[in-house]
Amino acid sequence: MLAICPEEGCEIPLLRFGAKMSRGQYPATRMRRNRMKAFSRRMLAEHRLSVDDLIWPLFVIEGEDKAEPVTSMPGVSRHSIDRLVAQAREAEALGIPAIAVFPSIDPALKDNEGTLAGDGDNLVCRAVRAVKKACPELGVICDVALDPFTDHGHDGILRDGEIVNDETVAVLCRQAVCQADAGCDIIAPSDMMDGRVAAIRAALDGAGHQNVQIMSYVAKYASGFYGPFRDAVGAGKLAGGDGKASYQMNPANSDEAMHEISLDLAEGADIVIIKPGMPYLDILGRAKAEFGVPCVAYQVSGEYAMIKAASANNWLDGERAMMESLLGFKRAGADAILTYFAPDAARLLAKG
Repeated sequence: MLAICPEEGCEIPLLRFGAKMSRGQYPATRMRRNRMKAFSRRMLAEHRLSVDDLIWPLFVIEGEDKAEPVTSMPGVSRHSIDRLVAQAREAEALGIPAIAVFPSIDPALKDNEGTLAGDGDNLVCRAVRAVKKACPELGVICDVALDPFTDHGHDGILRDGEIVNDETVAVLCRQAVCQADAGCDIIAPSDMMDGRVAAIRAALDGAGHQNVQIMSYVAKYASGFYGPFRDAVGAGKLAGGDGKASYQMNPANSDEAMHEISLDLAEGADIVIIKPGMPYLDILGRAKAEFGVPCVAYQVSGEYAMIKAASANNWLDGERAMMESLLGFKRAGADAILTYFAPDAARLLAKG
């Protein structure tokens, strides 16, 4: 059955089988009706972004009253512990539920095995104690990996040109327990060594930290989007562009990510992270659909830097692109988002 469209002589199939339609009724279904007014768009939104979805990554350095801008990440700085505490208080005031702490370590303190990672008085542990004293209800997440502490920039111990898995895991366990002792709420292993989640869970439980969560970087890809982060922490650059491909995932693979997730969940992971975020929305969507567990997207430094650079050049509306990118993570299935945009997004969300 055909109907006559508004233009003379134009015929189209009817949208409903057997329906009768006059020229004045075309089209019967108008999708734009629900989009016409602001109240309707708000009322019918399928996904919503909230300040509760945000995790703010912060960089810490030694010293007092210091803030060192990260050139490749406009608006982001490395902070001494006292200033990190001020950032934590800002996060709390904005309603951001958690921060993630990443250290920039003095190169003179680094060695092949990342020994300082297992020192309970290292920069990270002192920073965690200070933040938890000032903001006891703010969630604190600590990265577990050796790259900030190794002189070669790898996430593990280097032996004859190879990252050794099991020896690295032993150091990661010491690192995780030290961070939990300092007051860290969530341990986030980002090293991608095999078996590290089970080993860290056992180490935490053995040290009396049964309630400390593990948020595993379960699908961390060997990506080109990490460059600005490596500037910020002074780690990983020596490893080279493909230097971490023996432990980070191949960007071509998605089934492998599902296998990784199943293993980490079986080993005791409470939350899983997909990293990077935007180039891997398909992985995030699959993870949420197939496992139904808490999933976190990491909007990494390169994603942040691209939006900031394009905005600075007036190539796009920075605020709009920021919020759209964050909403995209929610739509794909993220329960939370690690993003350097966290304070800016929180302020915009507060305005409604």
